[in-house]
Amino acid sequence: MKTELLISILKLTREGSASHEVINKDARIPMQAAEKLLQKLQNNGLIYVQGNVVQADQMQRLKLAIQALKLGADLERVSGFLQWREFEGVAAVAFECNGYAVERNVHFKHEGHRWEIDIVACKRPLVVCVDCKHWHHRLHRSALERIVREQIERTRALAKSLPSPSLKIKCFSWVRTRYIPVILSLISDECKFFDGVPIVPVLQVQDFLNQLPAYADSLLCITSDDSKQSSFRQKEFADKTFGAV
Repeated sequence: MKTELLISILKLTREGSASHEVINKDARIPMQAAEKLLQKLQNNGLIYVQGNVVQADQMQRLKLAIQALKLGADLERVSGFLQWREFEGVAAVAFECNGYAVERNVHFKHEGHRWEIDIVACKRPLVVCVDCKHWHHRLHRSALERIVREQIERTRALAKSLPSPSLKIKCFSWVRTRYIPVILSLISDECKFFDGVPIVPVLQVQDFLNQLPAYADSLLCITSDDSKQSSFRQKEFADKTFGAV
């Protein structure tokens, strides 16, 4: 019953609020059970309840989705009720709260190609380039490899294209700027790194940022002259950052 209620809340709060009655009708569970579960969710800070109306902000909706997945809900079904920008919004706020200057949906041209990076977060000397992946199923290794390679290429293109008058990013004036490609996902996976690129579950962004300054050398970094630094301490970094997975 709890799983169905969580999914109904996700479904019905995509565009705003929903009443108890509408949520209960959609979840198809007894009213009394629904009321108890809604009260528990409110007590745990996963929803807002005002009178007969239920609301959930971006972070709450992500937490509801993760909880539904932990209870065994189908990944494709759950992620289908999440807005694409909810991933971006939560990650962008996390970076900003940690002192990063953030630009979202960065479009630029390089060598005749058009490129886009979902989030570019700058905090000297790091420029973190984030690709927010709203995938609906667990990925095979070949698909993950393609996603990572594409993000590396985007990051390399950005490093080579700066300085650019069309971009607001100011990091081009820094000495020894280091560009780090990152993949942000809804769910945790056995693969926490791929070729030195971290695969970060969205609800562990803060843990990732806490550890990043000390462990940046363990990740694939791209400099403006396209030099790379390979990863040597990924296992230690993963244990500290993703230990709760």
